Amino acid sequence: MALIPTLRCRNMWTSLAFYTGVLDFERVDGDDELDDPSFSVLARDGDHLFLSSHRGDGVFGTVVAVTTNDIDELFRRFRARGLHTPGNPDAPQHVHEGPIDQTWGTREFYVEDPDGNTLRFTQG
Repeated sequence: MALIPTLRCRNMWTSLAFYTGVLDFERVDGDDELDDPSFSVLARDGDHLFLSSHRGDGVFGTVVAVTTNDIDELFRRFRARGLHTPGNPDAPQHVHEGPIDQTWGTREFYVEDPDGNTLRFTQG
């Protein structure tokens, strides 16, 4: 069994540029036409993520956890590819600005996509 999160996006072209250009995902399937509304299947390290600009497919502001083995290297790679980390005043402990050690034993950083969805990158 596989669980595959679906993230809602407003503009498929903008979302794909972010996910493939900055976050190392690859578009592996989906609609032939990317004009909205459309659907895309992304892959990264053997896992999948769905992006949908169809009304009713999820809500904006969803949070997805992504596990990794080398969080600091991953953050450096994303920054080199254009990840902007201005911080989020509503987030605790500046987790949008870079990896931090959490009191519960993980090291994490958060990334917001162009539609306000959050990817919580975590290393245990």
